[in-house]
Amino acid sequence: MALSLDQIRTTAQRVAASHGLDVVEVEYLGAAKDRTLRVFIEKNAEERARLIAQAQEDAAKQESGVDFNVEQISGITHDDCQAFSRDFGTVLDVEELVPGNNYTLEVSSPGLDRKLHGIQDFRRFSGSLVKLQTFEAVAGNRHWQGRLTQVSERAIALDLSALKQKGKNKKVNQETAEIEISNIEKANLIPEI
Repeated sequence: MALSLDQIRTTAQRVAASHGLDVVEVEYLGAAKDRTLRVFIEKNAEERARLIAQAQEDAAKQESGVDFNVEQISGITHDDCQAFSRDFGTVLDVEELVPGNNYTLEVSSPGLDRKLHGIQDFRRFSGSLVKLQTFEAVAGNRHWQGRLTQVSERAIALDLSALKQKGKNKKVNQETAEIEISNIEKANLIPEI
């Protein structure tokens, strides 16, 4: 039986939904004896909104102002990973979605420097600092860092004054850059702490 990442992703999403979670990414790495299936999860939109509202309500009750647990905003806890891993691992084994018995299942959050996948992520994280690499150079540069200011159906706009640019052309004379989504090879958030 061959491994189907699409089938694994669909099954992972089904199990995640039962826990109020979404699957961000699924990776399968390694060779015959050292295989790893990584699943990155986060709270689904409804659960994130509920946690934020609860944190704001709790903060309003305190005289000292906003003082809520950042973990509630980021979403995933160790208990979430443990519960999902237990349930998803059982389904993987029962449905034999990963051929053979020798593999490691890793479950975690996508992290503060999470990868951005597609237009939905760009829209969701509009206003955030991002770093990205393009397939083809834009204005002589393939590596960009800035604040994601606009997202359209075909392109994103970065405010370049938000961060110092890296790469060959370190002195960028422009304040903004428009980059077509189809030209983005990879993109990640830059943590703001």
